[in-house]
Amino acid sequence: MSKSDLPIFILLTEFLKWLFARTESFPKSARFTFADRINNLGLDLFEMIIEARFSRNKELTLRGANLKLEKMRLLLRLSFEQRFLSLKQLEFGASKINEIGRMLGGWEKYAKQNYTESL
Repeated sequence: MSKSDLPIFILLTEFLKWLFARTESFPKSARFTFADRINNLGLDLFEMIIEARFSRNKELTLRGANLKLEKMRLLLRLSFEQRFLSLKQLEFGASKINEIGRMLGGWEKYAKQNYTESL
């Protein structure tokens, strides 16, 4: 990571590293359902952050990223209910998702303001 990276990019990268390590330990029966779906949502979110950084109309991309994040939140909760994650792991993951969500929301609000002002 470099100092020029967006804070959300840095936070998401660290979260995904943690998440991939957790989903690797899911039982084999869940690895190709829950784990793959959660990991794919994380990677989709990662790509959307990159797209938003370089696109003119960031608002639509950021809204989609927020939706992916919400899906990931619900799948993590379901993984906990299925006992694939401990309570401590769920709490940690949820806190990171909340932090990423706040950053996304702030960025989306800023993008919406700037887009409206440029019209």
